[in-house]
Amino acid sequence: MNNKQKGDKGEQLVVDFLVKHGFEIIETNWRWKRCEVDIIAKEQETLVFVEVKTRTNTKFGLPEESVSKHKQQQLQQAADEFIFENNHKGEIRFDVVAVNLQQNIAIEIHHIKDAFFGFQE
Repeated sequence: MNNKQKGDKGEQLVVDFLVKHGFEIIETNWRWKRCEVDIIAKEQETLVFVEVKTRTNTKFGLPEESVSKHKQQQLQQAADEFIFENNHKGEIRFDVVAVNLQQNIAIEIHHIKDAFFGFQE
């Protein structure tokens, strides 16, 4: 499985996971300039920008640890544009969902709400 396939598989697993947990999926792979938001969803009235990180091992660290400050800034810029384009006036949040895959099966999905405040690079 190449990295693109692994990422696509992880994102689909996270979409399914979020829907199962009551989220409404608004967009997937939403792009603005050079930024991409993996999933934009709503949890009740909160607009949630979700970064998905998928790994098959932890040799290079946990998946969620790979969301750099630069990536966080890009996501915030893309979120600002999405909010402007859609005239969103409510709460927002940034989540990271880490997926650990083995043999194309998710053995762990770790959902970190308000992730940008929960860990540092």
